[in-house]
Order: sequence, then structure tokens, then C-alpha cells
Amino acid sequence: ALVEFEERYAIRDSLLNDGSRNGLLAALQMVEEAFLGLAKSLMILHVTAKCMLSPSPVGVPHASTVGPNIAKVLHHARTLPNPPLIIHVRNCGNKGDADEPNTPGWQLVHDPWPGELVVDKTKNNAFAGTKLAQYIDPNVEIVVVGMQSDFCVRATCSTALERGNTVLLIRDAHATYDRLEPWEGGTVTPADTVQQEIEAGLEEAGVVVLEMKELPSIFSGR
Repeated sequence: ALVEFEERYAIRDSLLNDGSRNGLLAALQMVEEAFLGLAKSLMILHVTAKCMLSPSPVGVPHASTVGPNIAKVLHHARTLPNPPLIIHVRNCGNKGDADEPNTPGWQLVHDPWPGELVVDKTKNNAFAGTKLAQYIDPNVEIVVVGMQSDFCVRATCSTALERGNTVLLIRDAHATYDRLEPWEGGTVTPADTVQQEIEAGLEEAGVVVLEMKELPSIFSGR
């Protein structure tokens, strides 16, 4: 990555030295694009074999929709000229849990590429007890996808807002499970209703909720 930036700025210097208006504009655009790449992050929360590849009820009910959408977001981010910092956050369950470390359910669905980070967590809030805050400054814009809407996604987005980050949540690229309501006679709230509740609450708190159709511009100007 360091070599890449050195090459970019060598090109920038040559453009500046040619003395033309077009050269100056091209140099400024290059610096802006590099800055935009550094000032954004894609956070992929707990996209593991347990949640995405296991049949329901172990896997989330909407895995067939959410899984491909997350893959599209990740592919788009990876193939940008200046990709954002991509962080895979993985939950570490207790012994005997489906996401117990080093078990099949704990494995990431998407293997990290070189330069991408993996952060293991034990709490809903991905910033709690991890080094995540060292990787993401408060001025970084964070795009969030993953599991579970009403636990990891809500807690992590809320903490990021408190830190001062701009947070973008992509609808239909996060998911959770049906929710049992023990105080309401054991009725069940469908997962899609739970997801909508979380989106509404986070949006009211300051999270920007975007649609999948906005993906081409999510990591650039909107």
C-alpha cells in the first residue's frame, strides 16, 4: 500500500510540474480520490457460516437475499480504484455455541483479501474489548452490513455515532432472526419486521439508511 501511494504522489508531482491547468486539476482529483479511499470503511459484521450458510433456524431467515447483497457490496468496495478500509468483524461464542472459535460455524463466509482486517469480538458492540477504535478514526465514514440487526449492528452503529463517525447502513444487507415475544403470549415478530424497527431507530439516532440501488455511489459522493 505504501508503494502504491508513493507511485500516486510521484505521478501527482509530475502533473503539477507540467504547469498546465489540466495537470493541476488532475493532481487535485488524484489527491481527493486517495483521501476519499482512506476516509471510508466497510465494516462487515459477523458474516459467518453459522448465520449465512446454515439452514434456518440456525441461519438467518433472509440469508438467500442478504447474503448475495453483502457479497455485492464487498465486491464493489474491493474493485474501486481507491477501496475503503475493509474490516471483517467476527463474533466469538462460548464453548458449545454455533460460533465457538475454530468451529465450522465461526468461519467467515468471505475470505479476507490482503490488506483487509479481521477483528474478533465477544460483545454485541464491535468496539468493546477490541482494537477496532485504533483502526477507525472518528472522522471516518463507516458503511455497515452484516448480522445481527438487533444486536451487533445496532450496538456497533450506536457506538460509532457516539464517537463522531458518519454511519451508513444498507437496507437488505443486514439481517436477524425472528423474535420470540415471551411477554406477549409467546408470539413471534418476523425477522423483516425486527430489521425495519432497527433501521427506524438507528435512522432517528443519526444513521443514514441507504438502498442497495445506491451502491454505485455509496463509497463516493452522493
